[in-house]
Amino acid sequence: MTYNIAVLDGDGIGPEICNGAIKVLKRVGEKFGHTFNFRHLLIGGCAIDATGSPLPEETVNACLASDSVLLGAVGGYKWDNLPGDKRPEKGLLGIRKAMGLYSNIRPAKLWKSLAKASPLKYELVKDGVEIIIVRELIGGIYFGDRERGTDKNGAEYALDTEKYSVPEIERITRIACELAMKRSKKLVSVDKANVLETSRLWRKTVHEYAAKNFPEVEVTDVLVDNMAMQIVKNPAQFDVVVTSNIFGDILSDEAAQVTGSIGMLASSSLGDTARGLYEPIHGSAPDIAGKDIANPIATILAAAMMLRDSFNLTREYDAIESAIQKVLDKNIRTADIMEEGMIKVSGSVMSDLIADVI
Repeated sequence: MTYNIAVLDGDGIGPEICNGAIKVLKRVGEKFGHTFNFRHLLIGGCAIDATGSPLPEETVNACLASDSVLLGAVGGYKWDNLPGDKRPEKGLLGIRKAMGLYSNIRPAKLWKSLAKASPLKYELVKDGVEIIIVRELIGGIYFGDRERGTDKNGAEYALDTEKYSVPEIERITRIACELAMKRSKKLVSVDKANVLETSRLWRKTVHEYAAKNFPEVEVTDVLVDNMAMQIVKNPAQFDVVVTSNIFGDILSDEAAQVTGSIGMLASSSLGDTARGLYEPIHGSAPDIAGKDIANPIATILAAAMMLRDSFNLTREYDAIESAIQKVLDKNIRTADIMEEGMIKVSGSVMSDLIADVI
């Protein structure tokens, strides 16, 4: 099979971590008989410098014509003083909108080899942890009606509105169930149904949609406050989690801290088509750009998620995960995950070693 991938290298360490992921994808292609074609396009600060826009029309059109999109990172000190609508981050928001992406998938994976890096007690995470949070991305309180004003007593007030429709909940449930089917066939839905009307609709819709369309998936409800507690008490009990925009925003950052390093964490944004946007969760780190010390593993894992979730290449995804595990088991580390007694390597060498193991 041939797959056309748009590569948005972006700024700072973006080009070097994308290069590491491309090395690994090329090796996967060689082993499994696929051809990956890569087209590099501008986004963010580098796009501003070249075209005056953080998201050139050529980039949008090429992404929409691709099979999927791999993103490095955007932003940096150089563009900090630009107006909001001209900042590099505007390009990221713009490409998500142009691609019709409404879900964000954030795996928080703590590798067994790195269990001691977690801030949690070793006994809780010694066998490794992987929580995949599927967050609704373009609805809820962040996008609801809002206002500021003064009430009849002269007190200033502010109002933000949480609103979800059944179709919005159904489409995010579909994505979560599809992912659960590729894993444990278990799904946790997080809400605040004991208080919020939107959560009661959320809970009802998730169960009805899953039962009708994914009867093999076992759905369990957890209240958001209990979920926050359980993530730090016993994170290994969870697999795939689906939740609203605001709850997902908070819980995904909490879960990320369980892993001990954001240099190991990937994410994706998906919509109605198989085409997705895949990226690491960390930033552009301009202070270390060009020094070949950035950890490429998060971007490599983002590329692996692309294989699994956009191209349905589960064996190839497993091959990349297995290769990363084998390299870590050999006590090989980049600077951000370095421990005493380990072997420190550059970002490019880490990519090479992972590719060689596949």
